[in-house]
Amino acid sequence: MSRISAAATGNGRLLRWFPEREFIYRSRGQVRFIKLTSRAQAGLAALALALIVSWVAAMAALGWAHYTTQASRTVVLAEAAQVEAARAQVRDYRQDVASVARELAQRQQFLENVVDALPADALAGGTDIDSAANAASDRAEPVTATRRISAAPGGAALIDLERRQLALVARLTRYAESEIADSEQAIRQLGLNPATIAASAREGMGGPFEALMPARSGAIDPRFARLGRSLARMDALDRGLAAIPQVAPAHVEMVSSSYGLRRDPFTGATAMHSGLDFRGPHGAPIYAAAAGRVSFVGTKSGYGNVVEITHGNGMLTRYAHMSRFAAWAGQEVSAGSVIGAIGSTGRSTGPHLHFEVRVNDRAVNPRPFLEAGARLLED
Repeated sequence: MSRISAAATGNGRLLRWFPEREFIYRSRGQVRFIKLTSRAQAGLAALALALIVSWVAAMAALGWAHYTTQASRTVVLAEAAQVEAARAQVRDYRQDVASVARELAQRQQFLENVVDALPADALAGGTDIDSAANAASDRAEPVTATRRISAAPGGAALIDLERRQLALVARLTRYAESEIADSEQAIRQLGLNPATIAASAREGMGGPFEALMPARSGAIDPRFARLGRSLARMDALDRGLAAIPQVAPAHVEMVSSSYGLRRDPFTGATAMHSGLDFRGPHGAPIYAAAAGRVSFVGTKSGYGNVVEITHGNGMLTRYAHMSRFAAWAGQEVSAGSVIGAIGSTGRSTGPHLHFEVRVNDRAVNPRPFLEAGARLLED
């Protein structure tokens, strides 16, 4: 009975969900009937439901496939971007290494040129360059781009080279500034202005501009710039000193009359003597007291045969009473060059050289110049 009841209950539900239906239609003048049973309708519904489920499943599978494809593509693109970024970083490292290497090579050439131009004992004394570099390595800060390449192949060696260069730069700068201080002190002792001497030494210069040292940033490292300025000032003062009378034009022990007031040898009256007289044999050589250009060769009243040399800075030396000339106007002479011979021309009591130093056409005492020059030559 239970099976019959269950079947009846199922048939009842089926009839409620899918009641039997009849369709009437006319075809060729005849009326026809189509009857859809509950089971047939249930079968058609099941088929439609199966088709819908299959379509939904297919759409879901297609969507999942599209999603997984997009996700995979995104991962591949991300990995490709990471690879390209790594390649770009490697290129940047290589460019930084090459750029730093070129700049350090330029710096090295500059330092070698500086050392070659300095006296052999310029870096003598104290520790050697390697020790100085090690001692200064903690204080010498490398350039920014060099720090960036520390992890690149060869980067550590470049940083070490730069630290050594900076230590040498500091040492060369100290040497140049020490020389500047000594030169300025010597110039001031002569009553002259070091700034004027240095400025005058730069006159008559020119030529095409060549940068001291190109840099990646377009600016020179300030430590190298300071060294360049110090070397330029040291050179200007050295050339200025070279133009200051420092070589005795004749034997100093033969000075027969000093600068200042004296009794005139002809009249016996008190008169101003504007130079030094060096007694010597007729024909003895006369030397240029400093480097310069011969500006006058000829005769002047009272002086006899005269040679004048212009040294710059408004300074001029005059050599009088010559017996003969060994220089000509316009000639460039160095300190110690023979420019003539002792004689007794002009207002003279016997063979001697009358030597004057004039600054801006005013006679000054030559003795401090010659004494300071002797000390400079000893140093």
